[in-house]
Amino acid sequence: MTDMQTGLDVFDPNLYAQGIPHETYQRLRAEHPVHWQDEHEVDGWPAGPGFWAVTRHEDVVRVLRAPTEYSSWIGATQIRDPDPADLPFIRQMMLNLDPPDHGRLRRIVSRVFTPRRIERFTADVSARARLLIDEIAERGECDLPVDVTDDFPIQNLADLLGVPADDRGRILAWTNRVVGYQDPDHASAVQGSDGEPVNPRSPAMLADMFDYAHRLAAHKRRNPADDVMTALATAEVDGQRLSDPELSMFFFLLVIAGNDTVRAGIPGGMIALLDHPDQHRRLLDHPDLLDSAIEEMLRWHPPVLSFRRTAVKDTLLAGQPIKAGEKVVVFHGAANYDERRFGEPMRFDITRQPNDHVSFGDGPHVCLGAHFARLQLRTFYREILWRLPDIELTGPPARLVSNFIAGVKHLPVRYTPAPRLGIQ
Repeated sequence: MTDMQTGLDVFDPNLYAQGIPHETYQRLRAEHPVHWQDEHEVDGWPAGPGFWAVTRHEDVVRVLRAPTEYSSWIGATQIRDPDPADLPFIRQMMLNLDPPDHGRLRRIVSRVFTPRRIERFTADVSARARLLIDEIAERGECDLPVDVTDDFPIQNLADLLGVPADDRGRILAWTNRVVGYQDPDHASAVQGSDGEPVNPRSPAMLADMFDYAHRLAAHKRRNPADDVMTALATAEVDGQRLSDPELSMFFFLLVIAGNDTVRAGIPGGMIALLDHPDQHRRLLDHPDLLDSAIEEMLRWHPPVLSFRRTAVKDTLLAGQPIKAGEKVVVFHGAANYDERRFGEPMRFDITRQPNDHVSFGDGPHVCLGAHFARLQLRTFYREILWRLPDIELTGPPARLVSNFIAGVKHLPVRYTPAPRLGIQ
């Protein structure tokens, strides 16, 4: 059945500005776990061919673990089809490759994006969290994303990559353009001269980012440092360096995914915790539960809402025949609340065990930056929660209009003013 017949739409990005559509997801999991979704026109963006929406945890994991059946390469990994002229370039991003080609690029990143290199940034990440909280501690209220959490992952990522301080504002601008293109607050950045929307992931729209990446890589080759960009600029596999398109797409992946996952995750986790005062108090009383609480926050508010694959051949998923070439889209927010996998999924429980959410994906494309993301989440929550223990929401969040990223644009909070600590 189609969404026109059932009235169950999970495509419209405006839906997600109200939060995860739990009732729709629940009905799909129960009645239509692999559901044909019409890709209708939205806000000036033209209609597409449609796709199969996958909402049960077991089926989502199967799709993500089976690249020989469900390809990242055929049509890339975003719901909207790219321009056919852009597809060969877009396919050179690691995210859009299938094994074995995916493994070659993943090995490069695995060698440079190591836990050891990331852990060396722990002290800097902690100091940055403390200073950002210093900026708002004495005020007694703030807009958490605007005043604090938008900057935090950008500064951390820039340090890890080796992006000079004066250039870090570009990361936010690039991210808003690419991730926020469906949102009216950012849509003007991706309109053509005729006022029509332009795909922000097209090479033409990313030319300024790619030009910067190659200038930075050239600088790192002349002036090597202990950072990820130096490692990428000089990395070799089988005696070959990354090609120019591969380097461009690596930089794109790290800047956008490495930033916005944490940028969405931190305020999303705060919403989950502050909406459940009993769990908030329990965590304050038992700091040793922080890691478990973070996993529950990630389950409750997955930063990434969906990913697309394309059927390589005729397949059968949860009893539904799928034809070769059809789009298959997994919905993390639906899988994370699957009653078949999680007991009482609508209960927020910071001690939930096991908690095998798919917020960082699964299979060969499981997020390489998950360790760095968890480090940032742990460091930030440790700083804000016990320093501002009575923090509370003062209004509803303003969420990003997007069917891809569960972004939070505004989150008003208040708390008892606290003194500045400075660097300790």
